[in-house]
Amino acid sequence: MTAASGFLDIALAIAFVALALGQILSMVRLVLGPTSGDRILALDTMVINALGLVVVLGIRQGAQIYFEVSLLIAMLGFVSTVALARFILRGDIIE
Repeated sequence: MTAASGFLDIALAIAFVALALGQILSMVRLVLGPTSGDRILALDTMVINALGLVVVLGIRQGAQIYFEVSLLIAMLGFVSTVALARFILRGDIIE
């Protein structure tokens, strides 16, 4: 095992722990958020954290399919956040 490989393993472990901690804290904000805006932002943050976890897992395992899955998660997360925000603000999604 080379020094670069060991450094990459440590960096991936730290990134995984940081993203998992961010996911847990976002879940707490989702449950405790006093306003619906806080809940929408927490849900969007959870999508971004999940995206990061999938990318870190893809780097760790060296499989290309995880990066395609991350693109799908990013697109669905953006569309769902916009739709939820429009529903909260206007009461309907499609005008």
